Amino acid sequence: MGSNFKRIGKLAAISSKNQSCMGFSSTVNKNDTSTKSVNLFSAINQALHIALDSDPRSYVFGEDVGFGGVFRCTTGLVDRFGKQRVFNTPLCEQGIVGFAIGLAAMDNRAIAEIQFADYIFPAFDQIVNEAAKFRYRSGNQFNCGGLTIRAPYGAVGHGGHYHSQSPESFFCHVPGIKVVIPRSPQQAKGLLLSSIRDPNPVVFFEPKLLYRMAVEEVPKDDYMLPLSEAEVLREGTDITLVGWGAQLSIMEQACVEAAKEGISCELIDLKTLIPWDKETVEASVKKTGRLLISHEAPVTGGFGAEISASIVERCFTRKHASECSLEVLQFEEIGMP
Repeated sequence: MGSNFKRIGKLAAISSKNQSCMGFSSTVNKNDTSTKSVNLFSAINQALHIALDSDPRSYVFGEDVGFGGVFRCTTGLVDRFGKQRVFNTPLCEQGIVGFAIGLAAMDNRAIAEIQFADYIFPAFDQIVNEAAKFRYRSGNQFNCGGLTIRAPYGAVGHGGHYHSQSPESFFCHVPGIKVVIPRSPQQAKGLLLSSIRDPNPVVFFEPKLLYRMAVEEVPKDDYMLPLSEAEVLREGTDITLVGWGAQLSIMEQACVEAAKEGISCELIDLKTLIPWDKETVEASVKKTGRLLISHEAPVTGGFGAEISASIVERCFTRKHASECSLEVLQFEEIGMP
C-alpha cells in the first residue's frame, strides 16, 4: 500500500505543478490582479475570514483552532475576530457538534471543525439524529441550517487507521444534510462559503493530501460556487469518469494516458455527494455508453455503488445498452490481507 500512496502523491504533485488548476479548466485569469496564487489550506482560511467578516453571527470553533489548527486553516482568525468568535473546545466531538447545533438553532452560523474526519464518529448521533432531523421533527418550525462541519479527510500515505479514512458514504445515507468535497483551492473557497450560507446543515470534507500540494489562482474577494452541480472538467466521447476530491487529479492523469491510446474520456467532478447531480452524469453516460467511478474509500458500501446503481437504473434501457459497461474503482486506505 505504501508504494501506491507514493505514486498517488507523485501524480498529484505533477498535476499541481504543471497545470494551474490541477489539470482542470478555470475561469480565473492568471494576470488578473484580483486573484492570488494560494494553496488549498490558505483558500479555506480566506473563506473563513470572509465568513466571519461578512456575518457577525458566524463562529469558528473546534480543537486547537485558536492557534491555527493542525493544518493551519484557522491561522490569524482569533487575532482578528477575538476569542468570543473563534475559540478552542474540549477534546469532545459530540460536544463540539452538539454545541454547534444549538448555536445554529439560535439563528447563528456555526462553523465547527473536527480535527480529523476519522474522529467524527463520536458525533455521529448528533449529526444523524439531531442536526439532520431538526427541521423535520419540528414540523419546519425550527432548524439548524446554519451549521457547517469541516473535517480533513482521506489518505496521505501515512497515518493509517486513525488519520487517513474517507467516511463520506456514512453521511450520504442521511436525509437532511449535505455532503460537499472540493478538488482544489478555488473550489474549496467558493464551495465552503456556499456551505456556510446554505440553509441546511453541511458536512464539508477537505482532502488533506491537497492542503499544501494543490496551488492555483483564487479570487481574493467573496464568491460562492453552487452546491449540487457537478462539473464536466474534460469533454470526451468514449467513456465517462466520475470522482471527487483528491481523486480528480489521479483521474485527470488517467485521461491523459488514455488519450495516448486513442481513448476519449469525459471527466466529471461531483463536488456535492448529497444531493448529487444525477442529471449531468446521466447525460454524459448516455453519450459515451460507459462509466467508471473512482474513489478513495472502503470497497464495501462506498458512494460509488450509489452512483452506479442510479445510473444503471436511468440508462439501462438506452439504445445499444448491450454495449454499455460500468466499473467502480475504489482505493482503500486500510488494506486487508
